[in-house]
Amino acid sequence: MEIQGKIIKKLPLASGEGRNGTWRRQEYVLEYGDRFPKQVCFSLMNARIDQYPMEIDEEVIVSFDIESREYNGRYYTSVSAWKVDKVQAGAQAPQAPVTNATPVATPDFSSNDDNGSDDLPF
Repeated sequence: MEIQGKIIKKLPLASGEGRNGTWRRQEYVLEYGDRFPKQVCFSLMNARIDQYPMEIDEEVIVSFDIESREYNGRYYTSVSAWKVDKVQAGAQAPQAPVTNATPVATPDFSSNDDNGSDDLPF
């Protein structure tokens, strides 16, 4: 999935030791929408932190996955980014591809089918 918005907050870097060694997680808060803006917190892990550096007030397009995990009967959801593209000044977000874009034929009402008369049926 993708979302476009502005980075409004950069949270502190988290790190620790896991089964597979040391890990790092950087979280950002993205604001999106025009009239009623919403916010979403997403994270970058390990090498992606250095691959996609971001600063506050940058306009970005974030490609991400959403995953929920259950722990003690409660569900915890994470938004994990796997790619971040910076939006160039003056550029717009890519338009969603139109699927099944078959032209629709418009009926021709100019021809007279009924005895050549222009009388209305009512």
